[in-house]
Amino acid sequence: MGKQSKMAKQVKQATADVAAGKSVAAASVPVVGLREPCPCGSGRRYKACHGKSSSTASTLRAFEGFTSECDLIAMRELVPAATSPVTLSDGSGRAVTIATVLPVAWPALVRLDGTIMLGLQVNTDNGDVSRDLGSALARALETEPGNPVPPTREIANAPRLQELVDVSQQLVVSVHEGFDFWIDDEEMTKEVRDSLERANSYAQPTTRLKSVAAAYWTQMGPKEHLRWVLPQEEEPLLNALSRLHAREETSLGADTRLVGMFRAQGVMAPVWDLPLGHGAAACEDPAGQFGERLAAALKETAPLTDVERRARAGLTTRQVTLR
Repeated sequence: MGKQSKMAKQVKQATADVAAGKSVAAASVPVVGLREPCPCGSGRRYKACHGKSSSTASTLRAFEGFTSECDLIAMRELVPAATSPVTLSDGSGRAVTIATVLPVAWPALVRLDGTIMLGLQVNTDNGDVSRDLGSALARALETEPGNPVPPTREIANAPRLQELVDVSQQLVVSVHEGFDFWIDDEEMTKEVRDSLERANSYAQPTTRLKSVAAAYWTQMGPKEHLRWVLPQEEEPLLNALSRLHAREETSLGADTRLVGMFRAQGVMAPVWDLPLGHGAAACEDPAGQFGERLAAALKETAPLTDVERRARAGLTTRQVTLR
């Protein structure tokens, strides 16, 4: 009971700490496309202004080097409830599971059995996502079972996530209908239960496609979407998508259309609108076929035609940067 009471008090205190953290967070310039005007208002392109700092350049792709980089980005930015086991690189065999989000947006949680859960979606952002996660995991390794790991702004000497886990591991992502994976009944407190109920009320139905990597179908109210995180660099990917869009080859079937893109952690995630009732299974074959068309378009080297440049301009205006 002692551990449960301690966790309950820490969960309650964390709510206040996180809220306070938001008010004292240092202001930062949003990350935009390298060729776009810098949001600071200098009139220069982002890559020649705030985008050229060594810290921004080194952390633009927070999960670079991971075999499953795109799935990690999807879990951090797009997917409501999902988990995957990861392997520590020190060979200790300690069980670690990454999760989209944890109770009260904890960075990490050490369960009573010693299992570590590492949250990808947190309320603190120190400008280096990988170091934030590495800090949380390193502190979790030193935390007694039955306790959460609180947020911190002190990450200067923390390891990056790539230094602590096996980056060559292919993640096995499990998408959940809700957040019951958080904690066992014997570890449940009123505060955690309340947080669980709130989180479950916001969990949209989501399915990871089997035919391609890092593509997730979701239904949000009366709308269905496919959001697909792609690993290619932005410029060649935009050119390839523009070529396909100009040829009307970006559809995933009847009444589907490419409507825009998210930009997150240095890569892009095209988004398709789907008709209500379409479902994830109906996306499988069309997504695989689109992947083949995209691979072929990425190999094209001829300059964009006028039609393709207009298609690119249209796609560029429909990008949203996630931070």
